[in-house]
Amino acid sequence: MKRLLGALIFAGVLSTAFAPSVAHAAARVYVRVGPPAAIVEVRTAAPSPRHVWIAGYHRWDGNVYVWAPGRWELPPPHHTAWVAGHWTRHPDHGWYW
Repeated sequence: MKRLLGALIFAGVLSTAFAPSVAHAAARVYVRVGPPAAIVEVRTAAPSPRHVWIAGYHRWDGNVYVWAPGRWELPPPHHTAWVAGHWTRHPDHGWYW
C-alpha cells in the first residue's frame, strides 16, 4: 500500500512538473498606444477555390506596430470556426491583441 501511495504521489508530481502552463496562454501584453488604421490591401487571386482570405493587421513588435500582410489560407477543419484577431482596448491598461 505504501508503494502504491508513493507511486501515485510521484506520478502526480511528474504530471504537474511537465504539464503545459495555462498562465502563458492567458498572459496579455498591453500596449499604451492604440494601433494605426488598417492598411487597405489588394488581394491576389486565390490559390484554389477552397482558400479563404486572412486580412492583414498591425502587430506589436515590442517597440512599434508593424504591418503583417494578409494571406490566403485553407479553412480550419470541420466543426471549427475562424475568428479574426483584433485589438481590444482595456480602460486601465491599454490595448491588447
